[in-house]
Amino acid sequence: MKGVGPQRADILAKELDIHTFGDLLVYFPFRMIDRTHSTTIANFNPEEPYPVFRGQISDLHTVTSGRSNRLQATFSDGTGNITLVWFQGLKWIRESLRSNTPYIVMGKPSQYGGNWQIAHPDIEPAIPGDNHPVHTLLPVYRTTEKAKAKGINSRVIARFTETLINQMPPSLPETLPPHIIAKYHLMDRTTALRNMHYPSTIQEWQQALFREKFEELFFHQLDYQYTRTSRRNHSVGRVFTVVGDHFNDFYNNNLPFSLTGAQKRVIKEIRADMRSGRQMNRLLQGDVGSGKTLVALLTILIALDNGCQACLMAPTEILATQHHASFLKMLNGLNIHVELLIGSLKSSQKKDIKRRLANGDIDILIGTHALIEDDVIFAQLGYVVIDEQHRFGVEQRAKLWRKSNIAPHVLVMTATPIPRTLAMTLYADLDCSVIDELPPGRHTVITTHGTDAKRALLFNFMRQQIALGRQVYVVYPLINESENLDLKDIMDGYESLSRSFPQPQYQLSIVHGQMPADAKAYEMDRFKRGETNIMVSTTVIEVGVDVPNATVMVIENAERFGLSQLHQLRGRVGRGASQSYCILMTKDDLSRNSQQRIQTMCSTTDGFAIAEADLRLRGPGDLQGLQQSGMLNLKVADIANDEPLVRATRDEIRDILLSDPDLLQPQNLTLKRHLSLSPLAEQWGKIS
Repeated sequence: MKGVGPQRADILAKELDIHTFGDLLVYFPFRMIDRTHSTTIANFNPEEPYPVFRGQISDLHTVTSGRSNRLQATFSDGTGNITLVWFQGLKWIRESLRSNTPYIVMGKPSQYGGNWQIAHPDIEPAIPGDNHPVHTLLPVYRTTEKAKAKGINSRVIARFTETLINQMPPSLPETLPPHIIAKYHLMDRTTALRNMHYPSTIQEWQQALFREKFEELFFHQLDYQYTRTSRRNHSVGRVFTVVGDHFNDFYNNNLPFSLTGAQKRVIKEIRADMRSGRQMNRLLQGDVGSGKTLVALLTILIALDNGCQACLMAPTEILATQHHASFLKMLNGLNIHVELLIGSLKSSQKKDIKRRLANGDIDILIGTHALIEDDVIFAQLGYVVIDEQHRFGVEQRAKLWRKSNIAPHVLVMTATPIPRTLAMTLYADLDCSVIDELPPGRHTVITTHGTDAKRALLFNFMRQQIALGRQVYVVYPLINESENLDLKDIMDGYESLSRSFPQPQYQLSIVHGQMPADAKAYEMDRFKRGETNIMVSTTVIEVGVDVPNATVMVIENAERFGLSQLHQLRGRVGRGASQSYCILMTKDDLSRNSQQRIQTMCSTTDGFAIAEADLRLRGPGDLQGLQQSGMLNLKVADIANDEPLVRATRDEIRDILLSDPDLLQPQNLTLKRHLSLSPLAEQWGKIS
């Protein structure tokens, strides 16, 4: 393409993942600016995301500051002045701009030294020339700081897309079936692609955007639901028909409490999968404390009754150790061999466990990533349970079920409730079960908001709870374990608490991610045994720590946490018979977004309502694990706001696959062709 040399091509590839004309064609703008609606410098709204001004440039000059230069100009529209400033591409910009010439300027104004300025504005002649027609609507493209530093800003990308659109053939092959296009009154593909970049009206852009969102979600659903349908129709799984002594002995003699109706329903769904002859791939959602672990254990016992081994993989040693202790306690007196395999064990212990596992002497193996090492060999692996599954990568999960000649049944569990739209998109290839009922006797955790001004009241309340024999968590944020600033936060907090809760009357424990595993385990054990009153911690205690006697959860700098993480932390209390409390401590001045999060936490304990609110407030890209996983790679669709489209595309794909599961009918050949080119089907189909 004209204007793209080797250096620019390299930047486009590395920074924006644009390698080909096809990539550029679907590198859509995230906003359209209507140039016909301009404002004045005297009256513009600073909250407006991208105001448009019309005026003239004067006083264009270079300013030297130390070793760096910047280009500055005064832009006037008759009502006032605003400074334009550039830090890159100074020579080209200076040569391209003319004084006393009408320009349209667009950008985000900011205040510097008491004056308004726009850094690297988008600037165009107000009067179109022969070679550079001015479009009514200006597309705004996302870019990166590195790309901008090399001169590839939104306007440059717009020039590339304009060149490409002008080179496009009159008609491109259609990708959607004709009956779908007619049913939803969709714009044809060629027109939609043109109007995504250079529409004549906002209405045309919105129609094109609707078409692109629909197509994106439609093929996303096709990739995942086709995988699910193919697996259901063609995959072979172990047939577990027996419910025998292991299950019945536990159910009749060791069951710690009566199952809820939701637990019984989920167990029936898992049982049906296990005896179907197809490999089970089921997602189990359940709020904190809903009894997922008990469901996992009961279904593991069914695998044992059918002559197979089972394993449970957890993301941290703390959680794996917690599961191991819980299983040993619940299985006490039964002839079932449970072992724990984690990285901190001695080499001799690991070697012995691996030998007995290969010989079939271990029934249930619980562990962390250590389970997926090549020398961990099962005699007969039939059932895999993965806890907090979003914390594991694809290959890590896949290695587990490669350890069996027949694919084992798989249950993936999460205590982070998944919003409806996420469940319909991200987990469309999994069968979903939900435990939406808490065990009887659980109290609702009372959640309140506090600030530094109320810290004396907080400490008095903590002393009252400790006097009643209760225990307290105090959690500090640790966004990145290598950030010394965050580590300092917890150390300062620990010292402050030590002064307010002095020995020997009070005992404190401390746990954070930079401690050795054995030191963390020692401190956790002290707290579990009731030897310490207060556990000062980072989010390493977010999952897997079960101390029924702990009734108070204090979360410092709560505004730095997402809603789902706050909900997870709150779930560490309320596990016993006593009333429990969660106190969210924040600074006094909160952003609007932070205020909404805190208010949501104080108003509800419903994890699914919190998950929906989290999705609306943060968007899917920021939700834990999704951005990193690469599974939710949507260009234009926004599942937080496009739930009707998610439902419509899901239902269409479901109906198509019900009538034509292998996509052999003539009207579905375009869909079959898409699948043959889709990396998703190969990447995820045989894994999750």
